Amino acid sequence: MNMNVILLSHTPEPDALVAAAARICYRDVTASELLQGEEQNLSRKLIAELFMSGHTSTFEHVSFTFGIDGLSRVSSHQLVRHRLASFSQQSQRYVKMNYDPEAVIVPPSIESNPEALRVFHEAVKTSQEAYRQLIEMGIKKEDARFILPHGHSTRLVMTMNARELHHFFNLRLCRRAQWEIHELARKMLILCREKAPVLFEKAGPSCIFGKCEEARTCGIPYRDMEELLLD
Repeated sequence: MNMNVILLSHTPEPDALVAAAARICYRDVTASELLQGEEQNLSRKLIAELFMSGHTSTFEHVSFTFGIDGLSRVSSHQLVRHRLASFSQQSQRYVKMNYDPEAVIVPPSIESNPEALRVFHEAVKTSQEAYRQLIEMGIKKEDARFILPHGHSTRLVMTMNARELHHFFNLRLCRRAQWEIHELARKMLILCREKAPVLFEKAGPSCIFGKCEEARTCGIPYRDMEELLLD
């Protein structure tokens, strides 16, 4: 199953709003004057200064809501570690899961190995058949789900503010991140950059913008943003 990520909603004019919020901190303007026109290059300079100085609290005024389909529960469990976010996830307690091998995410390392893929599909088939039988026996879905694979696909809606998104991209776009959440972060960043190109111009792993911050470096830093987004 292919992962699908869409941007359901976002704060209007995110670049302008962050710059406007910063203006009230550093300039003598009233609230009613905040969103009055300002040259784009000045906003770009101001946001760059905020990012470089670490004064990113103004980023919190902007939020993005994503619809995510075809993500494994392996990765959704990683997502909820990002506490400054809101999640609404498909419930296996109320929704009956499909008896379909395609409903389980297959890691590339297994998909590229025919024998490993055979073992994987056999295990998936066994677990899904057991789930079906338990449901037919009258076992509640909330109990039958205990037999399902950890890699079963899920659907969710997730909202993060721009400050947390920067943190998320910094961690999850590192080459050392788990492959699936790395791909999720890549798709999310592409969507964010379409709506807020200034705000997310420098979003991503530390290796692109300076020195790697990982204790154990991967040894193959990204050359630039283009390589990352096309990875």
